[in-house]
Amino acid sequence: MANILTQNDIQYVDYKDIDLLKQFVNPHGRIVSRKRTGLTARQQRSVEAAVKRARFMGLLPYIQK
Repeated sequence: MANILTQNDIQYVDYKDIDLLKQFVNPHGRIVSRKRTGLTARQQRSVEAAVKRARFMGLLPYIQK
């Protein structure tokens, strides 16, 4: 099973790409685990860093009600 980053040939996960990052966040606002996304360890770390950076910049909420 190929993951979404490999399918779309995305090399760099940008924190400003909110539509992409929302796919890795569950409805409660938590980052989805590697087992569910199918990402490699390197890809998961870059997604986590991008989500955290987007939260800090105010582009993504920390929690969703």
